[in-house]
Amino acid sequence: MTEAQDHAATVAARVQGLSSWHHDWTRLRVAVLGLGVTGFSVADTLVELGARVRVIFGAPDPDRERLLDVIGSERFSASDDAAQLADLIEFDPELVIVSPGYRPDHPLTEWAAGAGVTVWGDIELGWRLRDKTGRIADWICITGTNGKTTTTQLTAHMLAAGGLRVTPAGNIGTPVLDALRDPQGYDAIVVELSSFQLERLGAISPYASACLNFADDHLDWHGSAAAYWAAKAKVYAGTQVACIYNRTDAATERMVEEADVVEGARAISFGLDTPPPSGFGIVEGILVDRGFHAERRGEAYELVTIDELAERDLAAPHMVQNVLAAAALARSRGVEPAEIARAILSFEPDPHRTQRLGERAGVHWIDDSKATNAHAADASLRALHDVVWIVGGLLKGVDIDQLVAAHAHRLRGAVVIGVDREPVLAALRAHLGERPIIEIDASDASDATGSDDASGSVMGAAVSAAAGIAQPGDTVLLSPAAASMDQFESYADRGRQFQAAVAELG
Repeated sequence: MTEAQDHAATVAARVQGLSSWHHDWTRLRVAVLGLGVTGFSVADTLVELGARVRVIFGAPDPDRERLLDVIGSERFSASDDAAQLADLIEFDPELVIVSPGYRPDHPLTEWAAGAGVTVWGDIELGWRLRDKTGRIADWICITGTNGKTTTTQLTAHMLAAGGLRVTPAGNIGTPVLDALRDPQGYDAIVVELSSFQLERLGAISPYASACLNFADDHLDWHGSAAAYWAAKAKVYAGTQVACIYNRTDAATERMVEEADVVEGARAISFGLDTPPPSGFGIVEGILVDRGFHAERRGEAYELVTIDELAERDLAAPHMVQNVLAAAALARSRGVEPAEIARAILSFEPDPHRTQRLGERAGVHWIDDSKATNAHAADASLRALHDVVWIVGGLLKGVDIDQLVAAHAHRLRGAVVIGVDREPVLAALRAHLGERPIIEIDASDASDATGSDDASGSVMGAAVSAAAGIAQPGDTVLLSPAAASMDQFESYADRGRQFQAAVAELG
């Protein structure tokens, strides 16, 4: 071993030994890749711990850059990877923390791995720092192709109803590190995990975990369906008490079967059918728990009825599955059935997930902008008929033909937006026959409206086109089955613009 290799090994051993907020992080040279909400939370945390931090990023962000200067972090911005890599090498980091969007084969992370530098994601860093206060929270981790955010919110709402101090965090919007630095601490943190975060999860040990469902998504990022599945399956590794899985989804069941968990951890299923022992499901229109009943082989706890869910617009099949999964996670942490029932019946879903906007001229309008993949759009379409579908965006390498074929019989027509329009148009033309298909091009829409705001004109044109197709009794559904960043800032921005355009119809 050369002197340089020996030094690198010594540094790596020191870094791996840092597993507590109360360890000595001072003067550790840490490069943070990315200056989004996650990257800033990492920099802010490590500066507080006394590390020397340098944030390396692409797109300028004046507000966060000013905040980096205030907290005492170094920064470097360049639009091309080569300049960023040169700066990273010159900084000579002892640890690299990667924001979720960086692919495994990104030049900066590949250099770090090749140079023997330790590379973590923000979740692994958070797990190591979870003991800042004496009140160390249990982590309840949730992933899935669809329904993560709603289930995370539901689970946190149920735990709060049970008297726990709890917060949702992770991919839901609040970085885990921000939650962990709360001076009061938490009894539980419900952590929503994207496949990007799971890719660099590290060795954590959640109290309970769930993968809600699995379907192809982000194949352009992970490289294959097998790699995407392997990333999602990491959510169960090291689980202490309960692995919650979808018994109608063989992919999630296999994840649990192959998971290396803490001895004694139980597998608890959920589904829309009559549940087996150790399962949650539906019996004669009532959601029930047979997972945590002492006499579960012959009895079940009643939670809520489908009719009660319908009164709160929570009775769509995919939403019922979210409720069951959240109930199983909350029950694993000791929340009583009556407390769970109260939480369900007081829950308000986030905007842009099958959000009903009311009726215009006999036509119903639904904002499901959060359906950023085919699996989510499939769940929304299954609950409807006579649909004018607004679809399209960034497909992320996923073939949309099967989705269109499965729901062609429901469609009155379709309006196609986004940059990846050609595969969407091809699938619709193959399955819709003579029914109307309208393509909205950003430049055409801008010309038609006289607006310089391409994204706004796209949605305005799409809503106008959908209104022209729809007949009384139909539903216009924005459920793009694609990511939004081609023409909008986010799925929320896309949904807000849809709602504004619908409101302008009068």
